[in-house]
Amino acid sequence: MPPRDSSFFHLHLVSDSTGETLITVARAASAQYNNASPVEHVYPAVRTNRQLDRVLSEIEEAPGVVLYTLLDQMLIGRLEDKCRDLGLPCLSVLGPVLRLFQAYLGAESTDRVGAQHILNAEYFKRIDALNYTMMHDDGQHADELEEADVVLLGVSRTSKTPTSIYLANRGVKTANIPLVLGMPIPPQLESIRHPLVIGLFASPERIVQIRENRLLGLRVHLDNDQYVDRQAVAEEIAFSRRLCTRHNWQLIDVTRRSIEETAAAIMALLAERRRLQAEG
Repeated sequence: MPPRDSSFFHLHLVSDSTGETLITVARAASAQYNNASPVEHVYPAVRTNRQLDRVLSEIEEAPGVVLYTLLDQMLIGRLEDKCRDLGLPCLSVLGPVLRLFQAYLGAESTDRVGAQHILNAEYFKRIDALNYTMMHDDGQHADELEEADVVLLGVSRTSKTPTSIYLANRGVKTANIPLVLGMPIPPQLESIRHPLVIGLFASPERIVQIRENRLLGLRVHLDNDQYVDRQAVAEEIAFSRRLCTRHNWQLIDVTRRSIEETAAAIMALLAERRRLQAEG
């Protein structure tokens, strides 16, 4: 296929379930191409011929890449035939993985639509973690810190809250506590035993940039510029790092990390801690 001149392309994501798997895979792939942006067309819960008719019509009107996670062979056949007629690339995202599993396990798949979303113990564990995390954001209910799996510390704008929520979505009960220069930490923090305590920090330049953007977005002017003064911010960060070092708490530099990368590092530390505890 010859290279395209346009800076965007249509991306059709056809799923018989929620479409989350497709969206995640498609965005991970498209992020590798700086000069081409996808225009996403997401079609969740496509389970009948009538629903597929609408999808095929939209694909014909806006030709592009077609990815799907369908299990019904008749729907798959219709979708692939249409793409073949239009000369469009069409790929099953789950197909190669299912074939690999089948070859290794020596068994056919059950073709259960949305099987990964079943209301099992893991699902309710995530809901419980989300409830805990939302209730223990920004230092709230410090008397319940012992119930957490992870406690995140950091000065303002080190992404404590979004990282906590991401971890909660993975079933990790997470509390977060802001660190303020000159202010004592909650006394409960010094005596907890169960949670993994981790300090998040970033470069002063990064923190100042985020804080300035936040103030600009909120259209707020501070008479006291210590909040965005580089030297003052550097002192805050140094204070937080000394505190964590003194208590032997883990530290993670989030300067160049996305929320997902920070959460992955935390989960790796948590898994290692649990492995050592199990061996001990």
